[in-house]
Amino acid sequence: MPNDSSAQAAPLSSAVIPRLRLRVPAGAVLPALALIALEIAVRTDVVPARLFPAPTQIAATLWDLAQRDLALHVTVSTARVAAGFAIGALLAVAAGILVGLNRRVESALEPSFQALRAIPGLAWVPLLLLWLGIDELPKITLIAIGAFFPVYLNVVAGIHGVDRKLVEVGEMHGLSPRELVRRILLPAALPNIFTGLRTGLSLAWMFMVAAELIAATRGIGYLLTDGRETSRPDIVLAAILLLAVLGKLSDGVLRTIERRRLAWRDVLASRGI
Repeated sequence: MPNDSSAQAAPLSSAVIPRLRLRVPAGAVLPALALIALEIAVRTDVVPARLFPAPTQIAATLWDLAQRDLALHVTVSTARVAAGFAIGALLAVAAGILVGLNRRVESALEPSFQALRAIPGLAWVPLLLLWLGIDELPKITLIAIGAFFPVYLNVVAGIHGVDRKLVEVGEMHGLSPRELVRRILLPAALPNIFTGLRTGLSLAWMFMVAAELIAATRGIGYLLTDGRETSRPDIVLAAILLLAVLGKLSDGVLRTIERRRLAWRDVLASRGI
């Protein structure tokens, strides 16, 4: 006679023990395939290793740098971006609110801001070096300039794009101008403001590289210069990979904050389609 306990053991264990499923993020598939293809291309001499080292060689270079001073370079560059982005974004939000709410201020400042925005970022470097020397201040100033304009433009566009009916409803309820800004205009403009912040942050990383390529003894930009001067493409590509990772992580932080602050929106992206 069969043992009932043994017969029920299998379904019971499968019900109690959760199934382990390996979930691979969809965004990791394309980079993984690209790395595998590059590794094969370099190993089979389709791509010259002296121009584009294999991904395994780049990983080995990163590990070697990590044993020395990689953490210092990453920390210095991240601190520069954080300081420059914070200064540029705060000034841009303040200027954007002022210009967006006052037509007279807009007519006085907007032409100058548009002219300054047209100046290429690298054109500021010689002037900043002449004015501020080669210490940290010109680097942070250049990063702040890069972060300022996308944030400013999106703040102004967000305020100008607020539905006029919302403002009229607020006025009907007796809200003061300050309360209108705090309770209606800024919340309604938040989607544009976050778009500007994310764009400004990406430009802050770009301007950081420009600053460190010219005058720096530490930072990821310095690693790029060092790899070029020593003819080490593995160091250059390792630094580029670090910039990609750091930029993605910082943007992910802002994106998480954006989702939480704008969870009230009923938009297509929130439906997961």
